[in-house]
Amino acid sequence: MILFDMKKLIILGMMAGFLITANGCKSKDPAILKVFVRSSSNQLISGAKVVVIGDQQSNPQTGAFVDTTFTNSSGFTSVDMDQYFNTSGPENTTGYFDIIVKHNNKTATGYSRCRIHTTAVETIYLPN
Repeated sequence: MILFDMKKLIILGMMAGFLITANGCKSKDPAILKVFVRSSSNQLISGAKVVVIGDQQSNPQTGAFVDTTFTNSSGFTSVDMDQYFNTSGPENTTGYFDIIVKHNNKTATGYSRCRIHTTAVETIYLPN
């Protein structure tokens, strides 16, 4: 009888240890801002310049951040926002960003909220 109770106790202890360990190993997905650029006729635009700027007037304030990329042949670009969150501190889990898109002689703007460990997707339409 005592042997049976010891086995139960050991099994329960192992299960508790496993559950504690499993909860400590949470996924650390990257923070990404994906920007699609489209023409006024809804065509995806490749080669558009995309500038992402931290909005320091937001509430809560977003820290200083600027990154420039170009859309690929599929008409989008991905900005690695981990470079912002890695320097903004562990208590900062959200940032607000202005987006400026330039292609040929056309310019358009957008705005995005990015969160740590998530992907934000924005579509910016260029004017006629």
